[in-house]
Amino acid sequence: MMLRTAAGRRAVATATGALSLALALSACSGTTKDSSDKESTKAGATAKADPGAALKKGLKLAFLPKQINNPYEKIVDDAGIEAAKEYGGTGKEVGPSDASASSQVSYINTLIQQRQDAILVAANDPNAVCGPLKQAMKKNIKVVAYDSDTAKECRQLFINQASSEEIGRSLVQHLGEQIGYKGKIAILSATQNATNQNTWIEFMKDELKLPKYKDMKLVKVAYGDDADQKSFQQTQGLMQAYPDLKGIISPTTVGIAAAARYLSDSSYKGKVVLNGLGTPNQMRKYVKDDTVEQFSLWNPEELGYLGSYAAAALASGQITGAEGEKFKAGKLGEYTVGKDGEVILGKPTVFDKKNIDTFDF
Repeated sequence: MMLRTAAGRRAVATATGALSLALALSACSGTTKDSSDKESTKAGATAKADPGAALKKGLKLAFLPKQINNPYEKIVDDAGIEAAKEYGGTGKEVGPSDASASSQVSYINTLIQQRQDAILVAANDPNAVCGPLKQAMKKNIKVVAYDSDTAKECRQLFINQASSEEIGRSLVQHLGEQIGYKGKIAILSATQNATNQNTWIEFMKDELKLPKYKDMKLVKVAYGDDADQKSFQQTQGLMQAYPDLKGIISPTTVGIAAAARYLSDSSYKGKVVLNGLGTPNQMRKYVKDDTVEQFSLWNPEELGYLGSYAAAALASGQITGAEGEKFKAGKLGEYTVGKDGEVILGKPTVFDKKNIDTFDF
């Protein structure tokens, strides 16, 4: 069930800042997977979108998250799998138990052998998965990145949660307001190679260069590898190294929950401001016990839902991934493909005591 309506959130994707790399995308063909690799590659270079084409029945989609046991990505993938049923397709989730750079490669190779119609991947590393994803596209398997992008030549579309610049800058803006624009701050990230995390952090650092943040100092970027216990330990380490720390930004659902758990049972509760990206269900108790005042996120169910329909539109020939193409994403309405194949879900929501009980995910 979608928890927020799409009204006012028709997303027209735009590329900003570091994401505005002018890399050409090869449009994909409608050639069947029974065609040879050579035919698929040749057709892919000249294919044109057919906006009037119906979504094909029986499409097979595979979701490949950063790690199979990540609660946030489970929500995303389950929603995408359910969405596939709406247009007569099937979906599944496969993936590694760790979020290392190369852990997804073997799964992509297996999905190619299984002749999936589309692979949707949240990349642990933008380049490690490139080789096998290019092989998938040569075999006319559509590739959609979601949540965390690959290199742009290694997929047709990237389903972005929100503008990367808006996410990064807004997290600093919120924290700045909470700590009065003074004091030492730290960032608790996921893995060092995660595309989305690194892009957001670059925008955070750029935001901190503005004059109003002159009395705020970023002292450390720590990495919890999207593992609960390591993220907990990294939070503990930050407080031991910087006992006068005023705030922590954790742009990862695993990290912010682990950091909140540590702070809630420590002498730093109420003294150190924690902000970042989390889900309402995992953060509700920390908001209500005043460990966390606010945090942000988009609806992960809608992210998976949008990714599923985008992959189906690609596999059905409605779109090729070219800028300006439009497709309908079921209940969410119409979306437009932006520069470099980016499609933006919408603006993130800020959760606090006033609204958190109206959300259930």
